[in-house]
Amino acid sequence: MPEGAYILEIGMGPGVDLKILNKYFQASGSDTSMFFLDRYHNADPNADLIHFDAVDLDTGRSFGCIYSNKVLHHLTDEDLTNPLRRQKAVLSNTGFIMHSFWRGTGNEEHCGLKFVCQTEASLRLLVGKVFDIVDIAVYMEMEENDSLYVLARV
Repeated sequence: MPEGAYILEIGMGPGVDLKILNKYFQASGSDTSMFFLDRYHNADPNADLIHFDAVDLDTGRSFGCIYSNKVLHHLTDEDLTNPLRRQKAVLSNTGFIMHSFWRGTGNEEHCGLKFVCQTEASLRLLVGKVFDIVDIAVYMEMEENDSLYVLARV
């Protein structure tokens, strides 16, 4: 992405990644939780923040890239297809997505939240239905090879 490009972070949480993204891009943060949005707004009143669900992406705006860090893993494989299609609709015609997931198989539940693990093959199937995949890579977040990201374009 060129410096200054418009980026949307889905599920920004406390905004750690949003702060980094804004060093290089014009990044907008979004979350379904007003707690996180209000907290970030109090720290940075000029931040571009959007309140919506990661599934609907009802913004009326267009972005060059949509990014999430371990957010879409709360959706089952069946529930992930429509949000990916919606993301494609709000991206520019040269846009990208960049999403990370926990790597593995199966589903887990912690504190009432569902976590759906992905593999390189499962992401190729899911994301490849909607986007042209540029790269899928494994990395370490907490343990070796526990995470993976997918980079894809419209």
